[in-house]
Amino acid sequence: MPRPDDPRNPGASLVYRFAARVAFVLMGLQRWRVDARGVDHVPRFGGAVLVANHTSYWDFFLVGRAPYLAWGRPVRILAKDVLFRVPVFGAVMRRAEHIPVHRGSGLAALASAVDALRRGELVLVLPEQTISPSFDLLPFKSGAARMAAEAGVPLIPAASWGSHRFHTKGRRLRPKWRLPVTVRYGEPLYSGPDDDPVEVTEELRRRVEQLLEDAQQDYPDGLPGGAWWVPSRLGGSAPDHTEVLRTERERWQRRQQPRESS
Repeated sequence: MPRPDDPRNPGASLVYRFAARVAFVLMGLQRWRVDARGVDHVPRFGGAVLVANHTSYWDFFLVGRAPYLAWGRPVRILAKDVLFRVPVFGAVMRRAEHIPVHRGSGLAALASAVDALRRGELVLVLPEQTISPSFDLLPFKSGAARMAAEAGVPLIPAASWGSHRFHTKGRRLRPKWRLPVTVRYGEPLYSGPDDDPVEVTEELRRRVEQLLEDAQQDYPDGLPGGAWWVPSRLGGSAPDHTEVLRTERERWQRRQQPRESS
């Protein structure tokens, strides 16, 4: 159970507590071995933007787990609006006060996130905006840097590794007994209104990448050669990162065309 909330922080709703409990029980039943380090870099009170990599459908739970268990701090997720339309799950997302991002309406999501940060919330952003098939980092969008600067709060880089072996894009969910999952949090990065959000985002990406490499090198199961869940640059059989980048760039360009012609 999480420790009592700090009275300076917004509390977790009943629905948030229920959803977190369900996720943690599922991990516990499978005896997952979660190794989270650096959580003291996350502020114990006040707003902050957590920025993490995206390899699985469980990154949200793993990155938000340590601040919640340590200090009772809920983490609001900035997520695609399609998740909020999924039966039952979408209702839980809304009642847990997560923040939907509607395609073409990023400014509305940014404003909602800034409001939450000014209320003292923790907001989690996955700036790749999609799961990386190569399990290496995709380019980061600059929204996290912009909202942190506008709200006057720090950016906290984070990385998780291992949960993609349980459930990731293009693969069925398969129970994993005693799955090791490594989570790392880095030192805060501060940016102000006069800082270039693109430059801040590049520095943020560099820090997340270093945390991810540290998590991979520390991973208890190692990085077996030929394993589907290991990046090709590390000897695994995951898709080549250069090809993934090309495909994602083409996909993004196709998405932009209708908007530009309208």
